Amino acid sequence: MEWLNYHHLLYFWSVAKHGTVAKACEELRLTQPTISAQIRVLEDTLGEKLFVRSGRYLVLTEMGRVVFKYAEDIFSLGQDLLNTVKGRSSGKPIRLAVGIADAVPKLLASQLLKSAFSVAHATRLVCWEGKLDHLLADLAIHGLDLVISDTPAPPNIKVQAYHHLMGESGVTFFAPAKMAARYRRNFPRSLESAPMLLPTTNAMLRRLLDEWFVRNDIHPTVVGEFEDSATLKAFGQEGYGLFPGSSVMEKEICRQSQVQVVSRANSVTQRFYAITVERRLKHPAVLAIVESARQKLLA
Repeated sequence: MEWLNYHHLLYFWSVAKHGTVAKACEELRLTQPTISAQIRVLEDTLGEKLFVRSGRYLVLTEMGRVVFKYAEDIFSLGQDLLNTVKGRSSGKPIRLAVGIADAVPKLLASQLLKSAFSVAHATRLVCWEGKLDHLLADLAIHGLDLVISDTPAPPNIKVQAYHHLMGESGVTFFAPAKMAARYRRNFPRSLESAPMLLPTTNAMLRRLLDEWFVRNDIHPTVVGEFEDSATLKAFGQEGYGLFPGSSVMEKEICRQSQVQVVSRANSVTQRFYAITVERRLKHPAVLAIVESARQKLLA
């Protein structure tokens, strides 16, 4: 049987938390060559590169992120063990690791995740953002408890996962005040040749809108395509074009981005899913998130 050297894992964990070997040296009271050498031994043992250098800092690789999540749990459990043996109450929150697919509006995701803090037991929320296939890979090895996505798990990804519909939302177009007033008149015909900021073509929302444009025989001028919804909204706020957003978040989008509603894209519906490795949801914070989402999105 292979055994993991937990001293090596501890050195890795410290460097990963601080981003530099120097700060880990201060915490562990060890020399830089010692820590660097032991991390290299850990990488050799695992057969994986855990860090890449970015300027003055060490950044986790994809596998480094996976190892770090395990290290977090291992040393957290170790502290709980000491507290239990010594008769101390840890008061430790339940850890909830959530992956947010990059196509999901971050404003909506943040509103849904707030309900995790409503459970009786305190919750420590850890959020990761990325491509759905990467997040599902982390979910499969229990690095994540939940993935929030605008699509179910794709059939080509060989991960045993279950999707739970959290709810759905219409789609609204937004723009700064003067632009909104102009394109609000004679909507949706007003969108012909209108400057438009859209998600990239791999996003479900983009596919839904492209189909809607075809059905309505509308040909907007796409002036920008964005994977990140926050960047898309930032360009929309500056008046570079109209942009879509979830209708359930109209008030928040208008307030935060200082824009106005142009109109809704009738018949376009976004769906949002909680993806887990469990057919039946058990984690109390996940249950709270899904229940809250269904109240907000299915109301």
